[in-house]
Amino acid sequence: MHVFHQYGTCKKLMLATVATVAMVGAAEARDRILMAGSSTVAPFAQIVIERFNNTTNHEAEYNTTGTGGGFRIFCGGVGDDFTDFSGASRAIKDSEVELCAANGVTDIYEIQIGYDGIVVADSVDGPAMTITRPQLFQALAAEVEVDGEIVANPYTMWSEIDSSLPAEPIEVLGPPPTSGTRDAFVELVMEAGCEEFPAIAALEESDEDRFKAVCATMREDGRFVEAGEDDNLIVQRLEANPAAFGIFGYSFLDQNLDRIRGSIVDGIEPTFENIASGDYPVSRSLFVYLKTQHIGDVVPADTLHQFVEELTAEGTLGDEGYLVDAGLIPMPEEDRAAMREGALANF
Repeated sequence: MHVFHQYGTCKKLMLATVATVAMVGAAEARDRILMAGSSTVAPFAQIVIERFNNTTNHEAEYNTTGTGGGFRIFCGGVGDDFTDFSGASRAIKDSEVELCAANGVTDIYEIQIGYDGIVVADSVDGPAMTITRPQLFQALAAEVEVDGEIVANPYTMWSEIDSSLPAEPIEVLGPPPTSGTRDAFVELVMEAGCEEFPAIAALEESDEDRFKAVCATMREDGRFVEAGEDDNLIVQRLEANPAAFGIFGYSFLDQNLDRIRGSIVDGIEPTFENIASGDYPVSRSLFVYLKTQHIGDVVPADTLHQFVEELTAEGTLGDEGYLVDAGLIPMPEEDRAAMREGALANF
């Protein structure tokens, strides 16, 4: 089974209505599609939007806010002032579903568009690195295990963690807490890595809250730097400081291979093939969420239908699709077909 099948390719989230929200009448429907969310989804969404805007009489726009920021806007309500779609580099959280319901957003459709890997990369002029997830946890966690004790992170050099790592100061530029990339990195790297340390692992039985805090809390002493939602800026900063590393989606690595390179994690190189096969351990699904309550009432149904057709087309997301050239890792063909059929059934 493909490692990503646990997420499914699409699902309808039907929520109990807990508030009544006045909706814009069909006669007042706007013809401009609004979308916001993940910086990882942004390059793919913007390519789709450009084609959509150039081939139809309609207009769409994407605002990069981070996954969490996108959901806050999306779940803010139903009507002309709220987004129709939300781009996400992780699945929607239960707390976000509850926020949507509280604001009358009671009918959401999840579309999985493909896969992405999270890379730890540096300048091609910097040190090459082969690292494990436990070592990444040791480099980036606020607290780590040393000699059987959980202490404030004492490591300032990569080589202090393991002599095989670069003899360079630890400096990692990464996404803020609002980012789905940050959420996925914490889950796939930090939480997976921390379990390899006995004293920390023991906390899972004795003090689960403490265990979660130790595993998920990034250090704040300047070794891990929140660099905002613009991954292109991280790439520029890596060029300026070849000893630094950055955390971002594979697509940014793929588009900048002449400038940066990805670290080997747990013995696996971050390549298109390794992410598609599920072998690369730091991989995740990418999503677009549709607010189906906007169909026909806030935005004309035909406008949204044409956009979803463009977004889910085989020529967009397939093995030879134009988003593959931008770094998107496609789903298996049968999953793409099921996703497309389910998404278009909303119209």
